[in-house]
Amino acid sequence: MTAKTVFVTRADDAADIPLPAYQSALAAGADLHAAIKDDILIAPQQIELIPTAIHIALPPDMEAQIRPRSGLAVKYGLTIVNAPGTIDADYRGEIKIGLINLGSEPVQITRGMRIAQMIIAPVIQAEFVLADTLDTTHRGAGGFGSTGTAANK
Repeated sequence: MTAKTVFVTRADDAADIPLPAYQSALAAGADLHAAIKDDILIAPQQIELIPTAIHIALPPDMEAQIRPRSGLAVKYGLTIVNAPGTIDADYRGEIKIGLINLGSEPVQITRGMRIAQMIIAPVIQAEFVLADTLDTTHRGAGGFGSTGTAANK
């Protein structure tokens, strides 16, 4: 694995909030932590924007993808409303996580709780060229289930 350097700053009042960190040697996502002052209870179907106190500077050819933590999603129905969220290389603001509770019970968020994971991924910018026509394929314009499911193949 080749590491890319991502520079990180943390808000002055958040020295107790861990920096993004991988929880195992081969983990793809680094955990992000809640930097809230007081506990927040997220009711079913409620959305809360949770600060992390973290700012990053990515290399120009990279993005950060913000994804749900699988344990929170499966146990409580807690996920990210815009999953996966994208942080562009030129963004320098605080990373905030839009959590939504899709479960049936309220979920409590506490200071320092691991609430999301951040994946650093390469970006390729395309050149878009207007064409008179596109080449044809077997699938054509079929979408949303047009290729079938494993059950009916």
